[in-house]
Amino acid sequence: MADTTQPLLSVRDLVVDFGLDQGTIRAIDKVSLDLYAGRVLGVVGESGCGKSVTARAILGILDRPGRVVSGRILLDPGTGKEQDLATLANDSLALREVRGQRIGLIFQEPMTALSNHYTVGNQLIEAIRAHRKDLSKADARAKAVTLLGEVGIPRPDGRIDAYPFQLSGGLRQRVGIAMALAGEPDILIADEPTTALDVTTQAQILLLLRRLQQDKRIALMLITHDMGVIAQMADEVAVMYLGAIVERADVRALFKAPQHPYTRALLRSVPSIRATPRERLASIGGAVPHPGRRPTGCPFHPRCPEVITGRCEATLPRPVLAGVDGAACLHAEASA
Repeated sequence: MADTTQPLLSVRDLVVDFGLDQGTIRAIDKVSLDLYAGRVLGVVGESGCGKSVTARAILGILDRPGRVVSGRILLDPGTGKEQDLATLANDSLALREVRGQRIGLIFQEPMTALSNHYTVGNQLIEAIRAHRKDLSKADARAKAVTLLGEVGIPRPDGRIDAYPFQLSGGLRQRVGIAMALAGEPDILIADEPTTALDVTTQAQILLLLRRLQQDKRIALMLITHDMGVIAQMADEVAVMYLGAIVERADVRALFKAPQHPYTRALLRSVPSIRATPRERLASIGGAVPHPGRRPTGCPFHPRCPEVITGRCEATLPRPVLAGVDGAACLHAEASA
C-alpha cells in the first residue's frame, strides 16, 4: 500500500509566464500544493484563476508561449528517487514516460482527447501499448475491453469498435477516464470532468471517479468551479484566485469556517434548496481581472465586500505556505 504520509507529488512556488507581444503575463504566481495517495485535492475558483494552467504546467503541456519560469514540480519527493518535472524538456522521453504512466489527465471536454477518425478501441489500445510495449495487440485489446468495463460502459466488447461521435457525452467522458487510466497512473488530474454533462450524468461520473480513486489508491487533483462538487469529492481544498492559492483547508473546515472573503463569496453563490421562489441568487461583483492588469495589494480587493480601505489596496497579504492551512488575507492575519 502506498505511503499516505509522504506526497506523491509536491509543487513548490510554481511560477508560469506567457510572453506576449504586449509584454509578459504572469498566469501562475508561486503556487504550492501536495498530492497524496488515496486523497482528493479539490482546486476551486472562477474561470481565469489559473486552475487548468497549473495542471498543464505539471504535465509539461502548456500552450505556447507559456513557460515555467521558476519553482519545482517534485515527483516522489523525499524518496531518494525524486524527479523535478520542471527541469525536464516538454518533449523529453523522461517527461513523456511520466505522462500517462505516472500522471493521468482527464480533459474538460472528452472530444479534446478523442479523435472522431478512429474507433474508441484503436485509440485506447494505442494508449495502452505506449506504456506496455510488451503487450500484443490482442492482449492490449482485451485490456481495453476490461478498462471500458471498469469505467461503467455497457457492453464494452461491442462499444470498443464504436467511434466517439456515436457515443453520448457521458460515455465519451467515461472513455476519456479509461484513456487516463490506460498507463495505470498513481496520480490523476481531472480538469472540470463534468462540464457540459447533464446533472444525472455528472453525478454518475463523480461517483465513478470516487470509486476508482479509492479502489486504486490514486492521488486525485480535481479541478472545478463548483463548490457542490468540492463538498462531495474533496478531502482538502485549495482556493485559487488570479493565479495564486488564496486559501487552503480541510474540506470540512473550509465549509464550516472559510477564512478568505473570496471563499465566503463562492459559498454564498451556491444555490440553496431553502431559497424562496424567485429569490435573487447571490453573486460576486465584478470579474476576475486580466493577469496583465493585476491590482496592487490584495488581488481580490476591488471585488471584496470586506475590504479595509487604505490597507488592502496597498498591502499584499502573506502567501499561503505549502502544507499549511490558512488564507492570504489581512483579516486572517489579524485573527491568527
